[in-house]
Amino acid sequence: MVMNNIYFTGDWHLGHANIMKYSNRPFHSVGEMNDTIISNFYNTIKPGASVYFLGDFSFDRVITEDFFIKLPKNIHFHFIYGNHDKKIMNIVKYFVDSCSGMKDIKVDEYKITLNHYAMRVWNCSHFNSWQLYGHSHGTLPPEGKQCDVGVDSWNFFPVSFEQIKEYMEKQPDNFNLIKGK
Repeated sequence: MVMNNIYFTGDWHLGHANIMKYSNRPFHSVGEMNDTIISNFYNTIKPGASVYFLGDFSFDRVITEDFFIKLPKNIHFHFIYGNHDKKIMNIVKYFVDSCSGMKDIKVDEYKITLNHYAMRVWNCSHFNSWQLYGHSHGTLPPEGKQCDVGVDSWNFFPVSFEQIKEYMEKQPDNFNLIKGK
């Protein structure tokens, strides 16, 4: 997979009023939050992009269905479900390229494990692979080559592979790295 036009995001919590309080989101209403996150998505994602969504999409079936019906067919949407996605799975699975609880991908030479939750170890972590997660809304510090890609950590925008790569270059090696590999 080529690294251009690959994005990661998660923890939108569309339609979830209490998330504004729990995560200290700067919105005055659920509608403003929903509109901002969705607008940021469409202003960032270009045709042909691959998007990996790492869970907790929406608390509202109508908002969910509306989003996916309007999602352009030339956007490749991969859904890794979170703990709040059970009620919308019957909608989501019909509109996405893949749907799973965890996914391993490779972008250029980088092996990446995607999960809604941060993990202590993951596939190839001992070879300094990356793990991207959500769920913690920017409150859980990464360990080694990890990154929270939820919107609370990225000013309510999706994050590009290039941004993640730049971020990971500044992170320490994974604690279980096999030296001299």
